[in-house]
Amino acid sequence: MKPVRYKDSPDPVATDGRDINRNTAGLSGEAAGQKAAIDRDSAIQTWTTLPMPDRADPTYYDRPLLKEPVWKIDIPLYYYVGGLTGASLALGAATQLDSTGKLTGLARRCHWIGLAGSGVSAGLLIHDLGRPARFLNMLRVFRPTSPMNMGAWILSGVPPTALGALLFTGRSGSKNAIGRTFGYLSGAFGLGLATYTGVLVANSVIPVWQESRHSLPVLFGASAVTSVGSLFDMIRQNPEERRIIGTFGTVGRVAELAASIVLERRASAIPRVAEPLKKGFSGVMWKTAAALTAGSLLASLLPGRSRGKRFLGGLLGSLGSLCMRCAIEHAGVISARDARASFHQQRLGHGAAEVTGSNSLQRRNS
Repeated sequence: MKPVRYKDSPDPVATDGRDINRNTAGLSGEAAGQKAAIDRDSAIQTWTTLPMPDRADPTYYDRPLLKEPVWKIDIPLYYYVGGLTGASLALGAATQLDSTGKLTGLARRCHWIGLAGSGVSAGLLIHDLGRPARFLNMLRVFRPTSPMNMGAWILSGVPPTALGALLFTGRSGSKNAIGRTFGYLSGAFGLGLATYTGVLVANSVIPVWQESRHSLPVLFGASAVTSVGSLFDMIRQNPEERRIIGTFGTVGRVAELAASIVLERRASAIPRVAEPLKKGFSGVMWKTAAALTAGSLLASLLPGRSRGKRFLGGLLGSLGSLCMRCAIEHAGVISARDARASFHQQRLGHGAAEVTGSNSLQRRNS
């Protein structure tokens, strides 16, 4: 049964959330079959009295200015798997710089992770979009100014280059040269895949994301490095591979912790904007992510590298990276719901005015 809005009024409205009068217009096109998720409590809620604004901190009747993200768990998982995939391919390309051939096994494992991860990433993204055609539609244009469009092209470039590197790397003669070329190409795509999601989130009007836009791509890239180092810590390696992965993972953990501190400090320039990182469920996840990554770093630096200690450090690092991405996504939802975060940001001249430089232009004109 459809919920009814304004049922006490002379003209109650039975609604499916879209409120389209089919006697006036028909539904057609790609989104015609979509169903709106309806919160029944808010769908039938009406104002009995006009909300009284806080004169000391006014908003538009405490109504959010922005629509919150509608992403489900698919997107934070995509952030994690995509970052892991991209950083793994970048590591695989770096190992090809070794001419002795001792790291061929490590390079092949990186390419395997990249190939499998790109498939999982595509599956998560398509599941969130609803059907494969919507992903293919993003490839109808090439728009460098759109992080989402660039991300679709980057993700499309990963599987063929990773497969080519996997098939030809370590072969003799010209096949090896082909494999190395594919390996370097997959590494370039991997760098983009590991960081573009941070750019995508930062390219937003949601206050907590926009205020920390300079730090988000660095944080996502560093967390991707942590993810790869942590995964390999849970896999058997020879001593040379262990030395390389240990250094790689430690650098990622240190960079991730440093980027987290910088991000929170930047967001805290406007205290209301930073509240989702300090309070509520998103705040708990954010602090938990930092604690898990710090624990992983400590485990990697303690003397004595037993297999159990490496596995524990890898598990903590993996959970920390995943938890960080979930915290960022949930913080964005909470920030979008908070009307005062948007108003505080705008009153201090941050946000779009800061990005476009209109404030400085107005000051020069005055």
